[in-house]
Amino acid sequence: MSTPHTPPLTEQRPVATTIHGDTRIDEYGWLRDREDPEVLAHLAAENEWTETTLAHLSDTREQLFEEIRSRIVETDLSVPVRRGPWWYYGRTVEGLSYPIHCRRPAHADDTVPLDPPNDGSEVVLFDENIEAGDAEFFSVGILAVSPDHNSLAYAVDTVGNERYSLRFRTLDDSANPEETIDNVSYGFAWSKDGSVVFYTRVDEAWRPFQLWRHRVGDDPANDVLVLEEPDARFNIGVGKSRDGEVIVISVSSSATSESRFLPADQPEAQPTMLLPRVPGVEHGVEHLVTQSGEKFWLLATNAEGALDFRLDYAPATSEQPTQWETLVPHRPGIRLEGVDAFETAIVLSERAKAETSLRVLDLAAHGGVVSPELMSSSWDITTPERPQTTWLGQNPEPDTRVLRIGQTSLVTPSRVAEIDLDTRNITILKQQEVPGGYNPNDYVTRREWATGKDGTKIPVSMVFRRDLLGPDGMQFSSPAPCLLYGYGSYEISMDPAFSPTRLLLLDRGLVFAIAHIRGGGEMGRRWYDEGHLAAKPKSFDDFAAVADYLIESGVTASDRLAARGGSAGGLLMGAVANRAGDRFKAILAEVPFVDALNTMLDPSLPLTVGEYEEWGNPTDDPEAYATIKSYAPYENIAAFNEDGSLRHYPSLLFCGGLNDTRVGFWEPAKFIARLRERVPGVHALLRTEMGVGHGGPSGRYDSWREEAFVLAWLLEQINALELHHH
Repeated sequence: MSTPHTPPLTEQRPVATTIHGDTRIDEYGWLRDREDPEVLAHLAAENEWTETTLAHLSDTREQLFEEIRSRIVETDLSVPVRRGPWWYYGRTVEGLSYPIHCRRPAHADDTVPLDPPNDGSEVVLFDENIEAGDAEFFSVGILAVSPDHNSLAYAVDTVGNERYSLRFRTLDDSANPEETIDNVSYGFAWSKDGSVVFYTRVDEAWRPFQLWRHRVGDDPANDVLVLEEPDARFNIGVGKSRDGEVIVISVSSSATSESRFLPADQPEAQPTMLLPRVPGVEHGVEHLVTQSGEKFWLLATNAEGALDFRLDYAPATSEQPTQWETLVPHRPGIRLEGVDAFETAIVLSERAKAETSLRVLDLAAHGGVVSPELMSSSWDITTPERPQTTWLGQNPEPDTRVLRIGQTSLVTPSRVAEIDLDTRNITILKQQEVPGGYNPNDYVTRREWATGKDGTKIPVSMVFRRDLLGPDGMQFSSPAPCLLYGYGSYEISMDPAFSPTRLLLLDRGLVFAIAHIRGGGEMGRRWYDEGHLAAKPKSFDDFAAVADYLIESGVTASDRLAARGGSAGGLLMGAVANRAGDRFKAILAEVPFVDALNTMLDPSLPLTVGEYEEWGNPTDDPEAYATIKSYAPYENIAAFNEDGSLRHYPSLLFCGGLNDTRVGFWEPAKFIARLRERVPGVHALLRTEMGVGHGGPSGRYDSWREEAFVLAWLLEQINALELHHH
């Protein structure tokens, strides 16, 4: 094993593989075998070494944990959402790790019961604390009340591997159905009368590849396989339209979509093809029943060069539509991210210049007629603050004229609001409360633009205490400690949002910054296209460019700059450690995808085949192999740069989860082992959670402890443990 004064030595068991004429040696591939007692012993030794090395921070961790707790309302209530005769909501209770899902009767003239009376009318549907029992991990993947409000379907995972077990219970005190259905994924839909459900199942590689139909109360052995998708790049999803009329089945890869549907009141009908797959064409569909009872399909698609998507419509019948008309044309640079249909309005979720907003197409103002004229009188919902985030909240009722929305920024606590479509008045129903006092005027948020290696302007969102600025109120009086966060994959956007936990950092004088790098979706589809597949290295260059910008503009300095990212953002962290480590004092990588080449060469692993459209297929394509090899963090660890100069690695903390299905626990373990071997004296720590998966601990107190653990390390690294005295 190891003495307390040196990190664990990892045994080398070299294995050579040759592909496309290129031979690589992997000394640490043996760490993949979780059944091998030596692997578990190694992870335990690494955990012990990390604990020993950071033991002096135990009081700090406890203090940070208490600070996190003190900033969060532990007994709280979500804003109730009206569904037919009930208000549905969730609540948390101080001391309990998980939420409690409830409902109470609604009355015709009800306003939203923000402070429900303790009158005994609350019905607890599902108390996750009771259901979790003494499980170390507990996660709910499906929680769906039937259309008649009399039954509940729920699916739970007690391991962390995201394979759920589906069960049912009655809400009217009759006997519960006894069946359990295992290996279920996230998609789910009830038939109109609640007698039948549709669910998806995962295969060995954890891909939702089958759609099943189940009659509630029946033996799952009698379930009917509705659809199976043989192509390993494609996943099956299922859901129901807001109007309750149709069940929509999607079959999609990351670049191609297909849709089928069936009437919700005819669950045993064969699904009808709505839109067959066309390689490289993506779409999303929505079913619309207008106030007059006319039925339409809405189609958001990137077909025919509509890079940022356009919106089409067609009359909805039981047959496949033949003629689509364009409702909202393609607008380059304005990414259409979502479409929601109501009887009297169509709401678009839009993104432009790294900002989100909602656009309302008001059918009521046009006599209920669906036509391209709707766009000319459309209006948008946003806030004057920049940068900000606006999104559509839960709106299950199709006939509403009052929309539930959410808004936040890096300094504005999240709020749930309602907007009246007739008056356009916004009413704030609830603003996230921040215990311990919070004055947004003490903080500044900014949107800055860094210049990338190729001249592209990269958006950066920042937040910090106002008293870090000099007399001019613009420039920093001296370089501040800074945490730079990034992700940059899958066209996922890291939109600015308030976090009460982040106040711990800001009140210690830190600047928190988000690098909106290419590979993400912040600036539309082009932004994603310029940062994936062969263009992936641009993500890493962009992140380094943002770091350079923060240093050069006097915001921070390289001896007090830390970086953080997880999952595909952990790939970013590993690549940046190799390529631009001299900009940073410390890098925190959580469940990091750092063994990218070996993983993408192994089609038996979850996600590999489905990810060829994100990273490339290195098995069949020599160019994709060369590209991934050029940046895969594990392949590029070296003590010296190509010009012979000594390479600088910052301090590193890598965290993994033993039950992670998305990023193997061995990826961070292999990276740290090879790094210590090739770069002697590097400060590199590995921490593996032995009972959790990709999302980390499931209970809120456990996840706050985890956060306190990594923040204690991070703050010490950049010398920012003390509270900032102003």
